[in-house]
Amino acid sequence: MLLTIDVGNTHTTLGLFDGEDIVEHWRISTDARRTADELAVLLQGLMGMHPLLGDELGDGIDGIAICATVPSVLHELREVTRRYYGDVPAVLVEPGVKTGVPILTDNPKEVGADRIINAVAAVDLYGGPAIVVDFGTATTFDAVSARGEYVGGVIAPGIEISVEALGVRGAQLRKIEVARPRSVIGKNTVEAMQSGIVYGFAGQVDGVVRRMARELSDDPEEVTVIATGGLAPTVLGESSVIDEHEPWLTLIGLRLVYERNVSRM
Repeated sequence: MLLTIDVGNTHTTLGLFDGEDIVEHWRISTDARRTADELAVLLQGLMGMHPLLGDELGDGIDGIAICATVPSVLHELREVTRRYYGDVPAVLVEPGVKTGVPILTDNPKEVGADRIINAVAAVDLYGGPAIVVDFGTATTFDAVSARGEYVGGVIAPGIEISVEALGVRGAQLRKIEVARPRSVIGKNTVEAMQSGIVYGFAGQVDGVVRRMARELSDDPEEVTVIATGGLAPTVLGESSVIDEHEPWLTLIGLRLVYERNVSRM
């Protein structure tokens, strides 16, 4: 079994692969204060419930692949792999790790590891040209060329950030559940805010993707648009440009990167 861990700014997603199939997944909050020992206990609690794994930490795990946008968490996970999974091959996505995707940006080192991993999975699953829209703490748009190169992207405030900002800065507004309202024209404050979030972000996605597609290809219709991230379902039904929804895109990319690097270790 391969354990994949995608550490985002707000949530951490874990996936368990049996070959190419994801057989289990978990989603927990990202806490930069957790120590390696706390993370190990958390992993043991989650995986100890799975029937294909043993009772002891590490039983049944043959490999680990990790990417993280939070450096302090990556540091602690590195310690987890050293102390608790010492005999298990581990790939931590960082400079020097083979991904198979050339990064054609001004400073490749500043591109988030998760964005590169998404590009890896997009190329493998759908080929290029492609655009990955990841609905996380930020909404990111990543462009992959027809040759499978990462050529750049767009970063916008995420859905949850926008909801929180409205609640904090609006004197008569509050944090709301992100859900599709009864109609675009809200009949109360909550529905009006929900409409602004759902349809506003759908419009943003459609507008940004169309502009990116025109730059990415002479024929924008040949660009495959893939949505991923925990909040993607909020916008899926309202966006007209999304072709595919792959909730485990980053985990699949981690599996691919692990396979490309483990033979070199």
